[in-house]
Amino acid sequence: MLFTGLVEEMGTVTQVENLQSEQGGATLTIAAQLVLEDVRAGDSIAVNGTCLTVTHFRPREVFAVQLAPETLRCTNLGELRVGGAVNLERSLAANARLGGHIVQGHVDTTGRIVAVRPERDSLWFTVQIPPDAAALDGPNATAYDAMTLLVPKGYVSVDGTSLTVCAVNDTDRTFTFMLVPYTQQHIVLPGKRPGDRVNIEFDIAGKYLRRFLTALPAYAEKMR
Repeated sequence: MLFTGLVEEMGTVTQVENLQSEQGGATLTIAAQLVLEDVRAGDSIAVNGTCLTVTHFRPREVFAVQLAPETLRCTNLGELRVGGAVNLERSLAANARLGGHIVQGHVDTTGRIVAVRPERDSLWFTVQIPPDAAALDGPNATAYDAMTLLVPKGYVSVDGTSLTVCAVNDTDRTFTFMLVPYTQQHIVLPGKRPGDRVNIEFDIAGKYLRRFLTALPAYAEKMR
């Protein structure tokens, strides 16, 4: 499934149910309207940028999704509480405009907001990436630093919102972005404060390029 990072509506968490199992998963119930207009059980909806499967729903009222242990480990969804707001987006239809960028709904890591400051009617956010945020190029490859996937004026998904990276600071392990007034009114980020965690998905184009460049020396050696 693919998404655009253009949030369709903000939903409200109405129930958090911890499954009584050794795996420790959970079920979320979320109140929504727009994303439920044409929903069916088994459809994908991105919740704060995490691709989740609708298990059951009531049209234009609520829907439920199950969170696997791995989802709880890799995202901030385990921190949600009843009454909390979440960004929602249906999977991309084949005939729709790609207004944001290609988002898979596969959260790479979580970052932490370290600063929020206004500039006139806009908001600046600074997010820090943890030092252990890394990815593997293959089962026998060494991990690389996820900061290499952030490019000034490139794309990043933060809690499911397609955003333009304004600046990258490798020393502080931070990046910044700005929210215009319209965006502030339609996503959950303005309600967050320094210290809050956010879901981060790096641009898929950068991940493929990083994979290619890492594998290139070994491939070239085999071709000799």
